[in-house]
Amino acid sequence: MVIFSKFILLFIPLLISFIFKGGDQREYIIHGYAQGTDYTVKYFAVDRIVSKQSVDSILSVIDSSMSLYKPYSMINRFNTAEEALDLDVHLTAVMRKSFTVYKATKGKFDVTVAPLVQAWGFGPKRVEHFPDSSEVKQLLQCVGMNNLRLKGSRLMKSKSCIQIDLNGIAQGYSVDVVAEHLTKKGISAYVVEIGGELRMKGPKPDGSAMRIGIEGPALSANAEPLIRHVIQINNGAITTAGNYRKYLQNGTKKLAHLIDPKSGYPLDNNLISVTLYAEDAITADGYDSPIMAMTVQEALDFVASKNGMEAYILYRKEDGIVADTLTKGFKKMIVEQLTVTQ
Repeated sequence: MVIFSKFILLFIPLLISFIFKGGDQREYIIHGYAQGTDYTVKYFAVDRIVSKQSVDSILSVIDSSMSLYKPYSMINRFNTAEEALDLDVHLTAVMRKSFTVYKATKGKFDVTVAPLVQAWGFGPKRVEHFPDSSEVKQLLQCVGMNNLRLKGSRLMKSKSCIQIDLNGIAQGYSVDVVAEHLTKKGISAYVVEIGGELRMKGPKPDGSAMRIGIEGPALSANAEPLIRHVIQINNGAITTAGNYRKYLQNGTKKLAHLIDPKSGYPLDNNLISVTLYAEDAITADGYDSPIMAMTVQEALDFVASKNGMEAYILYRKEDGIVADTLTKGFKKMIVEQLTVTQ
């Protein structure tokens, strides 16, 4: 079995370097490891007013709330509860947003896919075999956010077998919490990145906007996409959902880590990745995965219906060639096209 890293949105050091002229502010960089991935925080300030310890502490608290890999976490306490649990502020906020995304995507986003995610080998426990159709049908009886109700901070379930998995939205929330911590400290220029999910605020002290590298189509049908575009923005978040960097091998077939809550099976359609821009990371992260379950045209129409949201989509054409498409707003963000060779 081979598992690739989750994200496809990568930093290009030379393109997003924070070199500036004049001023008393300096660039400070924090690197760390949390939530099963690397993180980077870059900010400008006169002094080092945000430490690695403070960032680690924030992420540790969030992990204690929403990590399926920590037996004592609040999410695991809810998953083993018979009927209900009073949630902390973090889990409450993420669940509230999850209900919004669930309704907007007509169930394509559903945090109760936890039993399916585990059965297909993407959960915290190792699996010896993949489920057959009868097992999938049985597991689907314990899937559906219509079986959940949030009243204040109390989350209730109508079936004891209901379990939740917030991997499709929690990392974006974590990015926002760290970003808000920087803002409260008076920092006006920063980039927060966790596992490829980013939120930034600018401009930089020299007046220039933040730049980020985005992957585009590969040069052949069997090759992975490469960084092809550079976008420039001052405020907002960028996240990516994709099905070619994180998968399991079942014979000759690749099983995508994104599970369709309707069918109970890993997604298997023409979309390769969706890179979303939104005002905050929890919104971008929450919507990028369910958009992966749409057709290209459905995805473009859906994003067009959302204020402040833009998308860049990689997909596979009928002849197997990888192509891309994007919204008008995302196109305006692109400031450079990179020429690459393989």
